[in-house]
Amino acid sequence: MSSMSREEIRILHPRPSSIVAALYTLRDLGVKVVIMHGPSGCCFKHARLLEEDGVHTLTTALDEADFVFGGQASLVELLRRADEIFSPVLIGVVGTCSSMIIGEDLHQAVVDAGLDVPVIEVEVHAGYRDNTRGVILTLEAALGKGIIDAEEFQRQKFLLEKATEVEKLYGAASGEYLPPERGDVKYKVAERLLELVKEGKRGLNVLNAKKETAYMFADINAAVAEVAEAHGMKVDTLANLDEMKGLSKVRKDARNIARGLADRRVRIDHIIGGLDEYPVAGDGVARYVADHGDYDFVVLSGVPHAVPSRCLRGMEIFSVTNGPRQVRPIRDLGHHHVVVELDLHPKTMGVTSIVESEFGATLRGMSAEQK
Repeated sequence: MSSMSREEIRILHPRPSSIVAALYTLRDLGVKVVIMHGPSGCCFKHARLLEEDGVHTLTTALDEADFVFGGQASLVELLRRADEIFSPVLIGVVGTCSSMIIGEDLHQAVVDAGLDVPVIEVEVHAGYRDNTRGVILTLEAALGKGIIDAEEFQRQKFLLEKATEVEKLYGAASGEYLPPERGDVKYKVAERLLELVKEGKRGLNVLNAKKETAYMFADINAAVAEVAEAHGMKVDTLANLDEMKGLSKVRKDARNIARGLADRRVRIDHIIGGLDEYPVAGDGVARYVADHGDYDFVVLSGVPHAVPSRCLRGMEIFSVTNGPRQVRPIRDLGHHHVVVELDLHPKTMGVTSIVESEFGATLRGMSAEQK
């Protein structure tokens, strides 16, 4: 290897962008129209995904001439046009690397547009080490507009710090290069889980998922509860579905998922936090285990690596993630089975009810065959 030290190598595989983080935060705040001030291809995939969630994502489509002469006039014109077409109650404007480098003034463009609707201006680019910086910048702008209060801002900032800590210690940012992996074969893992259920082993069933991804992860926990009941057993189900915590969309998603589980007759024995509290909700799991004795196995869906290892000792651990680069760090934590739900995030955009998972379907199918 070259003379470059390990400390100088910051990352060798792509990480999420702070611009994308800003876009999703605006969505969670209830913004229905977002203007990206930059090239038409910037964050293309996520901009399209946000359309599935009901967020009209527009672009000023800056080109080479704009990089030299500026694109302020284009932003003013698009602000007025967006207001005319969509009549939004709240608009977001997001900077990009291009517009920030050439020094575009987002606030002045908003002033020049002269709209009656509030506009949240987020001066962000993709050059931050942590993508959570995009969230903080968005929340600071929302605080300045009175969209959120200081207490919620501080709460969100604390959770973001904890999320960054979890990813650096145990997640996809924990190594200089983590190859993507597919995880264990789903039917093999389901077979082992069913063996434990049929043997009457005591099980813990934990949903600790990040925001809208819980629409599919919850299906896994539902399937575990359902097959246990079908074999005359009960697992204790814990979930981060506090309906009073988080930004507006996050609270709504928690209500939808909790209602979906209730419709499937899945009882939640304990709420461990909100859908934005996944980096700290694992502490609720630890307290529950301490109060309720020993378990033989545990199923963790969502962000398994955020659940403290100390509370899982002695259990056979089944973990379900949607991150191919997350497989190796989870294995390194000592989890016995790691399943990956590929392409989960696109499937949970724009939905309002629980979405079937591959592992959940596999578990149900094998349980039915064995009955």
